[in-house]
Amino acid sequence: MAKQRDRVLPRLIEEEMRESFLDYSMSVIVQRALPDVRDGLKPVHRRILFAMHEAGLSPARPYKKSATVVGDVLGKYHPHGDASVYDALVRMVQEFSLRYPLVDGQGNFGSIDGDPAAAYRYTEARLSPVATEMLADIDRDTVDFAPNFDDRLLEPRVLPSRIPSLLVNGSSGIAVGMSTNIPPHNLRETVAAATHLLDHPECTIDDLMAHLPGPDFPTGGTIVGRQGIRDAYEKGRGRVVMRARVVREQKRGGREQLVVTEIPYGTNKARIIEQVAELAKAGKLPDVSDLRDESDRDGIRMVVELKRGGDALKTLNGLFKWTTLQTTFGVITLALDGGVPREFNLKELLERYRDHRIQVVVRRSQWELDRARDQAHVLEGLIVALRKIDLVVKLIKSSRTRETAADKLQKELKLSERQAEAILNMRLSRLTALESKELKDRLAELQASILELQAVLASPERQVAVVRGELAELAEKYGDARRTVIIESEKTFSLEDLVAEEEVVVVVSREGFLKQVPMGLFRQRSRSGKTLAGMERYESDYLEHVFVSSTGSTLLFFTDDGRVHWLPVAEIPEAGRASRGKAVHQILGLPRTRGIAAMLATAEYPEDRFLVFATADGTVKRTSLDQYGRPREGGIEAVSVKPGDRLVDVQLTDGSGDVVLGTSAGRAIRFPEAEIPLTGRVSQGVRGVKLRQDETLVGMVAMRREGDLCLLTERGFAKRVAMDDLPVQARGGMGSVVLPTMRGTGRVVTARELLPDEDLMAVTAVGRTLRVHGDQVVPGDLKTLPEPAVELSGHDRIVAVTRTAEPRVDPDAPEEPDADAEAEAEAEELDGLVEGDEALAADGAGEDRSAPVAAAPGSAPGEADSAGDGAAATASTEDGAGGGDGELELGLFGD
Repeated sequence: MAKQRDRVLPRLIEEEMRESFLDYSMSVIVQRALPDVRDGLKPVHRRILFAMHEAGLSPARPYKKSATVVGDVLGKYHPHGDASVYDALVRMVQEFSLRYPLVDGQGNFGSIDGDPAAAYRYTEARLSPVATEMLADIDRDTVDFAPNFDDRLLEPRVLPSRIPSLLVNGSSGIAVGMSTNIPPHNLRETVAAATHLLDHPECTIDDLMAHLPGPDFPTGGTIVGRQGIRDAYEKGRGRVVMRARVVREQKRGGREQLVVTEIPYGTNKARIIEQVAELAKAGKLPDVSDLRDESDRDGIRMVVELKRGGDALKTLNGLFKWTTLQTTFGVITLALDGGVPREFNLKELLERYRDHRIQVVVRRSQWELDRARDQAHVLEGLIVALRKIDLVVKLIKSSRTRETAADKLQKELKLSERQAEAILNMRLSRLTALESKELKDRLAELQASILELQAVLASPERQVAVVRGELAELAEKYGDARRTVIIESEKTFSLEDLVAEEEVVVVVSREGFLKQVPMGLFRQRSRSGKTLAGMERYESDYLEHVFVSSTGSTLLFFTDDGRVHWLPVAEIPEAGRASRGKAVHQILGLPRTRGIAAMLATAEYPEDRFLVFATADGTVKRTSLDQYGRPREGGIEAVSVKPGDRLVDVQLTDGSGDVVLGTSAGRAIRFPEAEIPLTGRVSQGVRGVKLRQDETLVGMVAMRREGDLCLLTERGFAKRVAMDDLPVQARGGMGSVVLPTMRGTGRVVTARELLPDEDLMAVTAVGRTLRVHGDQVVPGDLKTLPEPAVELSGHDRIVAVTRTAEPRVDPDAPEEPDADAEAEAEAEELDGLVEGDEALAADGAGEDRSAPVAAAPGSAPGEADSAGDGAAATASTEDGAGGGDGELELGLFGD
């Protein structure tokens, strides 16, 4: 009993608890919960990858049961429960958990709905190609090894890790008193940032963020705001707000639905659906009428269908507010540095990775140098032996034992023990001349390799170059596009960001009413000879543009005072065939006294496309399109217009053609567009044509296709000449007389491009609209006199001329019924559903026609031109293709 008491040491319980808890804490921190800053892996992940590498489970080899992998890891390296190992293995397979999965799995490895993986006896696994880059060169003394838990085997303390895995795949873990939560990033962007650090060691966080703007989650989605990203990159901690990606889709009958295609990282899709259903049932989302999960192997598709007239933006804000469609990723950049946990900023993380890779390159180069020297040393001995083969044979034959032969070779030929052993092991077949040449060639290769490796080891710059080259190979081999979109802040969010990309037909009337019609409802009526339904109620109005556009495109409206306003196609009201739509002045919030000089449609704003402006006083200006790529509410100044002047036209060009300007005196000048200097957005421009007193510029044509220049006077006289007949002159001159004006003809009202089988619509001072058939204007040359094109009564005169998209009406043509009666009835039903609202919108806009929408004279290529006789440019078949003789040109001003 006394001896047993001697072995009991008295301790204060506070001290024992403190030491035991600290030992336990450090064990959890170092051995289980936190990743190493160099390879970004926790011990369990590192052991799984190494065990699979040792088992030969490369991407080119067949799969093996996950139970085999789990057993190897438990028995050799990780003395913990099998659940912890298999859970880690499963996560390395899931594409929605890791940005670049490290394990290639076969079988059920769980789902984004929270479904668990199948048991490890059912699933199979092997290394992914990305994982092989983590393990590359591990057998070349690139990293340190340590004994495993029972000292039977050795395991790596860290992997060579060509890939900056801590940033690329992120990490999360909860230790004792600390935790880490690092988001995943895009490989190409991470490589770009690491390369920039290699080239500029003194760079700042801002410099790195220019290459690595933020996290890139495997589930996509949207990041709202950049401040949380900046905090995380500068301080090691930050809050990143994640949102689902939602698109708005139009349904027949005027209904809409919100479709969730990407959800925030780490959220459960099934739980989100439950949350939406609970909110709708509780009345917090009153506009939701139905909820469906249409997800399949192609991706997520969660549909929230709205009631008729439901507020999509209000519903979406409710979804973001009350469900995990918007959530926060709390970034904590905590990792082990030399076994010590600490927080890192972005630059420090990349510096640790850089230092690790340089050390790997140095150790690998030293290992390869040692092996190359050893092989070269052996080859030198073999070559000496071949030169003196007779002496070698004699020495060997005269020796009683192998040891004696080795000693004689070393003494007579001055060889090392290693060389002598190699000679004794050499086969007789190597005595041939061919083998001798191969040995010499191999020796030359080894000597060149030795010089290269010595240069790498002696030069830090060469070591950095090796790392840089390996990073470039990684980006080329495994890099992909960013999935997560970063928006500046919530203020920049609009419903336009949610619109699904789809084709719609946009209809614009002369008086400025516009609408969009789904392609499925825009039907072919080419032989009926009817105008578009609903327009007959407005005698002075007619279709001016009908074109197919994408809901991702934007319409640019240029007002006569030189400002530009943006209108996304997705925000154009959808309407049936029996309505004019809504007034553009009402949509843009413009006064009715402000005229629209031109309208363009574009989806992108490239630097190599240009806008050419022309004002009434003959001024022209050219600015690259990218200057107008940042929409602002209320518009911006597009061109500086002097007091008393007004913007006449805007054309979208590629900068390689000619420009034609027409004046009210019947003159026209043609000059290369390149003569207009490229200026900034807020500038007045330069002189395009020299005007006389009381003369104004009435039209501009950007030449890109074979057409005629048509001039029409206020008394109805017209003339058309081929564009090629106009001589090319220097900008700023007087030009050539095309239509001589006289007392009877009046002044020229418009000068515009006229294509074959194209008609114009003339608006008179008393409000009449007269059709000018293009083929009735006889072509001529510069000397041809104008001829009357329309008849005017009394003192009436033409005040405006535009194109028309209305088909020509043949009164003798028999009326034919529509081919698809069922679709026609459905379209009529939809027209009735929206007609009331559209009529109210039209009435609310008023009938004030003092500021008609004048289309750009001489529109840019791709404008929706009216079809020929018996053709309706206002129609399409149910599947969106033209039918009969009808023609529906794609795009308004695109090539």
